[in-house]
Amino acid sequence: MARPVTLTHALLVALGAAVGAPLRLVVAHWTRERLGAAPTVGTLVVNVVGSLVLGVLVGDAVGGSTLALVGTGFCGALTTFSTLALELWDALDDDRPVAAAVTLGLSLVLGIGAAALGYALAA
Repeated sequence: MARPVTLTHALLVALGAAVGAPLRLVVAHWTRERLGAAPTVGTLVVNVVGSLVLGVLVGDAVGGSTLALVGTGFCGALTTFSTLALELWDALDDDRPVAAAVTLGLSLVLGIGAAALGYALAA
């Protein structure tokens, strides 16, 4: 049976999200403006970093407050599947199937690889 959500955990999720969401914005801006990279690069960076952090959390078997703050809050706000999906759709709509395939492939390989690395580092 699942535990009920507590007010403390809900506040921890909000606190983590208050850090993760602005960081995502900063990374997206920095990769575009400072590096001149495509928008997909910022999305890839935040998703890979989030996967690494979640891998560490799961590998270390953290739970409760830490998982609420860092896993659900911070990583949930930092990472983005919906933006990835939109970027893939935009590439396909602009008749750039190779760009879409590369973006999807890198996202899957690097994301899963980062999660596995985080898990291994924590274990």
